[in-house]
Amino acid sequence: MEKATKIIGVNPVKEALEAGKPIEKILLVQKESRSRYGAILQLARQRGVPVQYLPEEALSRKAGTSHHQGVLAIGSVVQTVSLEELLDLCRKKENPLLVALDRIQDPQNLGAILRSAEAAGFCGAVLPARRSAPLSPTVTKTSAGAVQFLPIARVGNLNNALRRLKEAGYWIVGSDQNAEMNYWDLPAELPLVVVIGSEGEGMHHLTRRLCDYVVKIPMHGKTRSLNASAAAAVLFFDIQRKRALPSNKTE
Repeated sequence: MEKATKIIGVNPVKEALEAGKPIEKILLVQKESRSRYGAILQLARQRGVPVQYLPEEALSRKAGTSHHQGVLAIGSVVQTVSLEELLDLCRKKENPLLVALDRIQDPQNLGAILRSAEAAGFCGAVLPARRSAPLSPTVTKTSAGAVQFLPIARVGNLNNALRRLKEAGYWIVGSDQNAEMNYWDLPAELPLVVVIGSEGEGMHHLTRRLCDYVVKIPMHGKTRSLNASAAAAVLFFDIQRKRALPSNKTE
């Protein structure tokens, strides 16, 4: 299994950001003046790369050396694209499907969702840079390699990304157990973005407001809900099932 790379030192991290290398997050020493890392912080903000501050000893342990100049970048094992690049890739498909992940922090759930999305023919995924599981080796393994085939866009703000997708003609679909619409009533013949909310809290209320449709998966047993990856698989493949039925296609 591929391992995440480490980039150590002020100039190497700055150069990696400038070169557009896939970076999952940047770690900085707490005690250092933030002005020292001004260029790194600016580039990280532009690319939507999260920044975390750690005590020096903790950073040294993660870097495997004390000669880190107070900065360590963790390289992603997955190459990501910008939202606009993702839109360009999806324009080649009729009624494309995207999945957007709202605060999915469990790497196994994230990997399973991406695996289902790729298997269901989705053309890409949108992940927030913060409050989301990193694209780690665990995600790659759980996805069964799907992350190498499914284009993934990391965005600084998920709601802004959803607004941009609406401008581009996509309809936003959210899942909520308190919704009135059953998932099987969702119109399938549209360009759709399916939003999968966090394991414990579901979609953020601001994200829910952006949805054109909010659907539920009815529960018939004592269990009140499915976990995020199981719910995602139900929604993804039901959309494709309906698209395969001529009677459900719009004229």
